[in-house]
Amino acid sequence: MVTDMTEINELVKKESGFVEKIYTEIGKVIVGQKYLIERLLIGLLADGHVLLEGVPGLAKTLSISTLAKVLSTGFQRLQFTPDLLPADLIGTLVYNPRSSEFTVKKGPIFSNIILADEINRAPAKVQSALLEAMQERQVTIGSQTFKLEEPFLVLATQNPIEQEGTYPLPEAQVDRFMLKLRISYPNKQEEKEILERMAHTSSEIKVNPVIKPDDIFRAREVVNKIYMDDKIKDYIIDIVFATREPHAYNIDVSDYIAYGASPRATIALTLASKAYAFINGRGYVTPQDVKSIGMDILRHRIIITYEAEAEEMTSEDVIRKIFDEVEVP
Repeated sequence: MVTDMTEINELVKKESGFVEKIYTEIGKVIVGQKYLIERLLIGLLADGHVLLEGVPGLAKTLSISTLAKVLSTGFQRLQFTPDLLPADLIGTLVYNPRSSEFTVKKGPIFSNIILADEINRAPAKVQSALLEAMQERQVTIGSQTFKLEEPFLVLATQNPIEQEGTYPLPEAQVDRFMLKLRISYPNKQEEKEILERMAHTSSEIKVNPVIKPDDIFRAREVVNKIYMDDKIKDYIIDIVFATREPHAYNIDVSDYIAYGASPRATIALTLASKAYAFINGRGYVTPQDVKSIGMDILRHRIIITYEAEAEEMTSEDVIRKIFDEVEVP
């Protein structure tokens, strides 16, 4: 086992060399926001979509577009608006009067990195058009089904639901995002650096592509090999089950949870924990890895009750209580 662990650690160190390069390149444009960049990388390595929530002006869109420039892959930015149609996203059938036949016109979804900007500005029918693409990695237009090219990643931004002119995302779609990130304001020092760097009218800052699709695929293979002890697997399962049956773990939150996390959360928490270990240069997963990434995996998968809302309890409060009380291996 020692030899195997040594090999895995060496493999991780070898294949994770691009991580610092990505941080450096994105750092040319984005001030701070290490949490955000780190989570975007975890989504990329764990092959999971990412939803970013925060008020306007926190560099959500800029972070994603900068990441796309660092990767040598296709990139499409889709601005979601109330009048957007599903066909504008996935494509449609176009009738050719000369041949009396319908031909397929593919939409912008046929790319690698998809930035769904302000996704909650579009109505549910447009948001639902993403469901098949996000889960099955394919799109159906008419009677034809088209596989999407790998890597395929949807990175969506949204303003908080309380803001005017937005639509809550369907629960089925929210669950398909591996991570939901809450982006906060920068601190004073970061704000001053943003001022120094951005408060002028000169041309945009150039970033260099440092990673190709083949590098991503190799890194994902290494992520799959990262060692996870059975005790860690049981810990992950305990956390997910505690969201469904908190009374079984003597956690007093039963009245606050309407629906717990789905099995998709178990899979996502396992993959994201491995990706987190990879980013930190380790060939094994620790309980702290699970705790570090757990909030981003679970915050959008737990549906709270009206009683929780009445007592001003959020899903995050419930998750913290679960992590505090579930026994750590």
